[in-house]
Amino acid sequence: MAARKDAPSLPDFDVLKRLARDQLVYLLEQLPGKKDLFIEADLMSPLDRIANVSILKQHDVEKLYKLDNKPVVGVSDQLCFLVRPRISSVKHVAEIVNADKADGRLRKYKIIFTPQKFYMCETVLEEEGIFGDVTIDDWDFYLLPLDDDLISMELPEFFRDYFLEGDHRWMCTVAKALHVLHSLFGPFSKTYGIGRCAKMTYQLWKEIVENTESEIKPRQAEIGQVFFIDRDVDYVTPMCSQVVYEGLVDDVFRIKCGSVDFGSEVTSSEKSVKVLLNSHDKVFKEIRNEHFSNVFGFLSQKARRLQMQYDKRQGMDIKQMKDFVSQELKSLKQEHRLLSLHIGACESIMKKKTKQDFQELLKSEHALLEGFEIRESTTCIEEHINRQISPFESLRLMCLLSLTENGLISKDYRSLKTQYLQSYGYEHILTFANLKQIGLLTEQQSGETLTAVESTMGKLVTDKAVGKLTDAFSSLARKSHFRALSKRLNLIPRSVEEYDLKVPRDMAYVFSGAYIPLSCKIIEQVLEDRESWAGMEEVSRLLNSNQFATIERSVDPASSSSVQRVILVLFLGGCTFSEIAALRFLGKEKGYRFVFVTTAITNSFRMLESLFETHL
Repeated sequence: MAARKDAPSLPDFDVLKRLARDQLVYLLEQLPGKKDLFIEADLMSPLDRIANVSILKQHDVEKLYKLDNKPVVGVSDQLCFLVRPRISSVKHVAEIVNADKADGRLRKYKIIFTPQKFYMCETVLEEEGIFGDVTIDDWDFYLLPLDDDLISMELPEFFRDYFLEGDHRWMCTVAKALHVLHSLFGPFSKTYGIGRCAKMTYQLWKEIVENTESEIKPRQAEIGQVFFIDRDVDYVTPMCSQVVYEGLVDDVFRIKCGSVDFGSEVTSSEKSVKVLLNSHDKVFKEIRNEHFSNVFGFLSQKARRLQMQYDKRQGMDIKQMKDFVSQELKSLKQEHRLLSLHIGACESIMKKKTKQDFQELLKSEHALLEGFEIRESTTCIEEHINRQISPFESLRLMCLLSLTENGLISKDYRSLKTQYLQSYGYEHILTFANLKQIGLLTEQQSGETLTAVESTMGKLVTDKAVGKLTDAFSSLARKSHFRALSKRLNLIPRSVEEYDLKVPRDMAYVFSGAYIPLSCKIIEQVLEDRESWAGMEEVSRLLNSNQFATIERSVDPASSSSVQRVILVLFLGGCTFSEIAALRFLGKEKGYRFVFVTTAITNSFRMLESLFETHL
């Protein structure tokens, strides 16, 4: 299928950075004079993308400190703390203030909570006896643009807090963030969503819109439609090994806040290099969404083209050489530097993945997705555990087996769990409880045979009756229904031809042609075929319903057709680079432009790490 050339342009999201920077500067100026700024560790990278050290220095910040558990004594008579609304952070601030009080030192203290403060923070300040000694402010830093089409809220704790702990506190934050986008780039015309959290977040956002409707000035919309999706709608995708370049870089080097640190194994020197990964990197822009098998070929072609541009210098006269140096040489050198870094990254990925028997691992994953050779895959997982290759990798494969098979049969669950605990330590027993509760790694119960019964009963009774029967059993165990969803949505491409990864025909290329991400397929079906959930009742039932589709305002088809093809996808609980690559591909094919807003970028490692009850 030829890509459409008429995709609409994206809004300029840099305004979000400017707004966040201006508000931070305003808050800092509320504490006039010289001050020391203490910054919570996981806010250092986001802050660097908004306001660098020179900007902070311009507004009387004398020294910067990382707020951690080590005792730090500021030199200024005014201390400002930039923190997340966490009890541990507030207690650490209290320790610093109380230490000053014990020493008889008088200072001014200001705490800036971002993205907002919670009531519990004030309660802790009262308990620690410093509520009257500090001033408190909120920095509404909800959204950090990482690229032209990617915005992160940098709230990795959202996944555990909501999906495991059942804590709803961040939902209001997400609703406020969406309202910011609605105010700047809306009004939106249609909203769709699936998932319990998605539905509640939508309702909270609608309340905010209704309460502030009179304050919003009429403007030309730049985003047409919004799709809310919960992470627990699709756990399978993040549990699969990523094979697009950006996903692999994230898995191997850990992309943090849109940048990555390439160590000596990549740079071929003693120094590590921090690289910003976005569309401004000309090399990265062209390979980020490519299957890894195509990347080396592209990089070698790029190297040849660069060499040809360098060779143009031969035979130039003085004027031409002067123009070449002033206009082209700097950008060529920059491109050459980035090219060598990405080649080094590819070589490092190849070495690590070869060491891990990556191809064999992918074969096992594809067999699990297709439902073949389950016994062989189970044996492979046992070998992985017994060789103690990696506690995360072993657990990831167990979760993938459980998700694709609607839970593990009791014998396999107990056997794999016992082997895992013996290999990696019995302290992980609480982790298994978390995985079971969240639905990532479950044991089949007697009621789990219902899925097979449904397919037989479907011929005898109505869908509605079967739905009621299913609801009666839904409390027995959380089920993934992956096999039924896969069949219904054709998630596993069936073709006699070998899948050509150089010329992909669908979104399955992000997993080597073996699997179309469930989350992306749902979005495609709703947007392309129906622009509603009509005809997808069975799919939504298998996903525990909670779907919605709402027309927010009527639009003139002639004047706003391009705006309607700009679609904001809000991932609640995180999204992967594989899903982003898949939807970018869909956008090219269908003429859409997707804007990705996520609570955080995730992958199998981050998801499982958030559920671990022991630090590895």
